[in-house]
Amino acid sequence: MQQSFLENMIEQGLTAQISDPGKLGAHLASGMRTLYCGFDPTADSLHIGNLVPLLGLRRFQLAGHRPIVLVGGATGLIGDPSFKADERSLNDRDVVAEWAEKIKLQVSPFVSFGSDSNAAIVVNNLDWTKDMDVIGFLRDIGKHFSVNAMMQKESVRSRLNTADQGLSFTEFSYMVLQSMDYMELARRYECTLQIGGSDQWGNITSGMDLVRRTLAKEAYALTLPLVTKADGTKFGKTELGTIWLDAKKTSPYAYYQFWLNTADADVSHYLRIFTFLLAEQMAELDKATVANPERRDAQRMLAEQQTQLVHGNSGLESAQRISKALFGGGSSGELTESDLAQLQLDGMDTVNIEKTDLASVLADSPLAQSKSAARRLVTSGGVKINGVVAASADVELSKSSALYGKYHIIQRGKKHWCLAICSAL
Repeated sequence: MQQSFLENMIEQGLTAQISDPGKLGAHLASGMRTLYCGFDPTADSLHIGNLVPLLGLRRFQLAGHRPIVLVGGATGLIGDPSFKADERSLNDRDVVAEWAEKIKLQVSPFVSFGSDSNAAIVVNNLDWTKDMDVIGFLRDIGKHFSVNAMMQKESVRSRLNTADQGLSFTEFSYMVLQSMDYMELARRYECTLQIGGSDQWGNITSGMDLVRRTLAKEAYALTLPLVTKADGTKFGKTELGTIWLDAKKTSPYAYYQFWLNTADADVSHYLRIFTFLLAEQMAELDKATVANPERRDAQRMLAEQQTQLVHGNSGLESAQRISKALFGGGSSGELTESDLAQLQLDGMDTVNIEKTDLASVLADSPLAQSKSAARRLVTSGGVKINGVVAASADVELSKSSALYGKYHIIQRGKKHWCLAICSAL
């Protein structure tokens, strides 16, 4: 007997908790269903922590179901207290609205829009909350919630047990607002499933109960596992900070390198969560990791799949071009202007050129401690400028010889780089 879509997700470890799994499995197998996942605009970009639910929506759509991406223009004004150590700062309404619009555009690579019966929909929960009066909210929605039951939710209890923080009424109301979203989508779009990260279980089941109570309709909850690293450290945290999906905040090259640097102990797990490769392909990559770990075939495939999904073919090509120039025997002279701008964005060491002779530039940069040290490096053949070995420490780094009239990319040895920028000349 062929394995069902839900059973396959469970077997691959792509689910955390499911309400009524048998009933949900039959519900999904009986026809196209509508599901949703919400994303609050807490910043002007989504980040890799949002990938699992986004890819969850994509998996459901590929299985024939209709995804709704909910942008929390209303809930983003409140802030979800779930498992947060302290209360979020409240952002200005105009700022949240601007962020919500950016996130709407950012979800497009993950789900398919168009005219198909299961084409994705994007909604903003501010649309059905902005005109609701307080009395109506308390009478029509609040009366369905037991404070005793809400206080038993783990996400609430964890904050109530924090002596120096507690929980404000504003944050306490977040669960009610999110539950109202589920009810509204069930009413408008026949939505019968909400998915989210495992930290959302309490909020999602509260919404499920509200749908059943107010509309007498089927409603289900499914959460996806929070990703962890094999060494116990937090997934997605790097020396550069958060890995964003916006190319202006984390470049395609930095994004590609993040995935390329995945540990051998994590890569097999990540391939199953973050790609849509066939089981046979993943099995072959698992074997390659064991047999030839130094080749990093699995990491390279993971980086390619993710970078292409988030940044498209051009972003992937740029990331690969930069990676080859810096680490794969390519020439830095082949980099495009946008490639070099990415390196500047990502925090490569930079120096503004004041004196144009190479020795002075090196001494002003982190690559050499002094002019005499710089001359010794150049004499030993250990310095390249724009991919070419420097012949003399007195060579001039002028605008006319710069890449795109601005950049000289200087390499010391195999692993040390600096961008010398001519903008001050």
